[in-house]
Amino acid sequence: MQDPNEDTEWNDILRKKGILPPKEVPKDEEEDALAVQQQQQSVVKTYESMTLEELEENEDEFGEDDEAAIEMYRQKRLAEWKATQMKNIFGDVAEISGQDYVKEVNKAGDGIWVVLHLYKQGIPLCTLINQHLSTLARKFPQTKFLKSISTTCIPNYPDRNLPTIFVYFEGEMKAQFIGPLVFGGMNLKVDELEWRLSESGAVKTDLEENPRKQIEDKLMSSIRNSLPTRKDSDSEDEDE
Repeated sequence: MQDPNEDTEWNDILRKKGILPPKEVPKDEEEDALAVQQQQQSVVKTYESMTLEELEENEDEFGEDDEAAIEMYRQKRLAEWKATQMKNIFGDVAEISGQDYVKEVNKAGDGIWVVLHLYKQGIPLCTLINQHLSTLARKFPQTKFLKSISTTCIPNYPDRNLPTIFVYFEGEMKAQFIGPLVFGGMNLKVDELEWRLSESGAVKTDLEENPRKQIEDKLMSSIRNSLPTRKDSDSEDEDE
């Protein structure tokens, strides 16, 4: 009697005609084949939702039939990433009015930090801060830097509160700096302002410590060196 599982041309013909049942696959081989098939289906099924990094990591797992589709999705993800980067690049300090406030500040968008400077012409510290903010806007293009004449943005805003900086994230105020004393007057350096903004989260600074601390340490050292020592004080008392 002929073995129905034997690999012969005649058995293949009989299987196609439905006379013989399909050839039995050994259980181990069947399980291995099923596992590979499921893995391939799982990978192929999810590549549409993969990031660029995930597409690169799983590149070897895709079948030849999927290469064209995967390349299309890779280009799509790349275009989306570039569009997001371009959308969130600012790079300068934009002037706004009170009418722009809601759109530019409260509705700036997801993940957007906003730094708003309220100022007035003719106040030297306001002019200095605008210069510093222009520098920082170029250094941190992902942060949205804005400026507005104080009374144009907020009616009757008192001049004694100028300069004022408000920091927002996704429309919510996270920090505020009000009045000249907060900024340390005309001695304010751009890296000191950068540190202040980094503490609020508006920028990711590469400064390792507060630059103002270095100035304060030097000042205290200078004061200590200028004070008479106890020995000098006793000597002066003896001379008298």
